[in-house]
Amino acid sequence: MPRSIVLLLLLLASVAVADEIETGFGGHTKLRLVGQGFPDDSLYRELVGASALDLTADLRLNLSLSAGHWTFDSAYQLVGLQGDTIRAGGEVPNDDRRLVNFSDVVTEGGDSAILHRLDRFWFGYTSEKTVVRIGRQALSWGNGLVFAPMDLVNPFNPAAIDTEYKAGDDMLYLQYLQDNGNDVQGAYVARRDPATGDVASDQATAAAKYHGFAGTAEFDVLVARRYGDTVIGVGVAHPIGGAVWSADLVATDTSSDTRIEFVTNLMYSWVAGGKNMSGAIEYYYNGFGQGSGPYDPGEPFSMGRHYLAANVMIEMTPLWTMTPTLLVNAVDPSALFQLVTNYSLSDNLTMLGSLNVPLGPNGSELGGIESVVPDRYLSFDAAVFAQIAWYF
Repeated sequence: MPRSIVLLLLLLASVAVADEIETGFGGHTKLRLVGQGFPDDSLYRELVGASALDLTADLRLNLSLSAGHWTFDSAYQLVGLQGDTIRAGGEVPNDDRRLVNFSDVVTEGGDSAILHRLDRFWFGYTSEKTVVRIGRQALSWGNGLVFAPMDLVNPFNPAAIDTEYKAGDDMLYLQYLQDNGNDVQGAYVARRDPATGDVASDQATAAAKYHGFAGTAEFDVLVARRYGDTVIGVGVAHPIGGAVWSADLVATDTSSDTRIEFVTNLMYSWVAGGKNMSGAIEYYYNGFGQGSGPYDPGEPFSMGRHYLAANVMIEMTPLWTMTPTLLVNAVDPSALFQLVTNYSLSDNLTMLGSLNVPLGPNGSELGGIESVVPDRYLSFDAAVFAQIAWYF
């Protein structure tokens, strides 16, 4: 990591003792264990073995400073990785595509790696109606709960379990608030070409979104240029009785044709058997799927056209929740069942766990698509995820 960045962090921490500067400091440590099995006809079984076991240790330090209209926010991460995925050639997180390289591998072995990085590093100015931020930050747009076509910058994988922090990207972010409560947001994300390493305009994302209110409804209008393609989107959210209905429609004009994505969902909360519950059901149409381009096994839920997602969060006790989730490719058909549990052990100690079970025949997206090797599939057996986090 550039020495100047470390020196700047130390300087900012030292001046934070001044009375006129408000300081925020905190963070967490997370220890995560992931176990993944592979069926007999899985190509991964030949590469990794009958199962894979991976351990991740993550230290995150968050520092924020504010003085008047000015704000600085940063997050430093020290990450240790060990396990079968690294041994089989799994990629260590890096900043190869980002504008600034804030990541550095401290040491790397046959089945382990230690790296540190800055996941947040931005400066901002906020007035009564205007927000300006520049640097590494995160941005989330759209109404999708599981599938998020309007979230153009680094969206979560639909099957992600720990979604506490979205990885940051190097961007300029602007927001202007109108007197009626509506607002205009803009973002420019610079990226490098993975082939050359140079900053390239056809790898960047430039986007503007208008968010407004119409009675009890909210709406969004999006215009963007992303990876050289023009993107236009509209979104709406509206209460229906005690539920909330939302939808996003996104059109991407590529060099070959125009692709449509559509997501709609319904959220509702209730009490049953003395327990608080909240549920959601979502439909997603993916115009990029089913033969529109090469399928990347590292990007699930990109092969089919029609997807369904449903989940119910059950508050077993005030400190313990259980959330069964079903993600379905409705065309194959195939599915992924997740059972996620979150337990608060104390004020600053939590446990997060999940059981993931793929369902579907060979040749289906979630059951395992065909590989380049005859009679071998990119398939998985059940997986377990266990994480304990301590916050300070």
